[in-house]
Amino acid sequence: MNALVDLPLILALYEASQAGVKIDLIIRGICCLRPGVKGVSENIRVISIVGRFLEHSRIFYFHNRGNEEVFIGSADWMPRNLDRRVEAVTPVEDPDLSKDLQEILGIMLADNRHAWELQPDSHYIQRRPTSGSGEQSSQNVLMEMASQSVN
Repeated sequence: MNALVDLPLILALYEASQAGVKIDLIIRGICCLRPGVKGVSENIRVISIVGRFLEHSRIFYFHNRGNEEVFIGSADWMPRNLDRRVEAVTPVEDPDLSKDLQEILGIMLADNRHAWELQPDSHYIQRRPTSGSGEQSSQNVLMEMASQSVN
């Protein structure tokens, strides 16, 4: 999504992390959650992808001990969106669409070109390809996928 600033949701994410839940967040802009803090949010990873496009899809994937659920929605997790606007989140029930959205999330989480990883001290460090691995720009991969689906 574009922003995560809602305190009750941040506290719920911290609680889930403390219970051992692994959480990956892709937050394009403002993120008030601090990932990787020992005893608080050590199971949370936050990346921001800043590339050619200003994108911030709102795809939510929950593993639920193998009972996977995927949702799409309109709201960022901000008080103004959650408390004062009409927003929508809906489950994706079509298995093929659900798998497509999971693939998109996987591509974004694997970005090592335009992804910046939020550190516990609130600074971002840009991801870089490791030795032996190639550069992966999620935006380039998604553009290529879109191009192939048109042809």
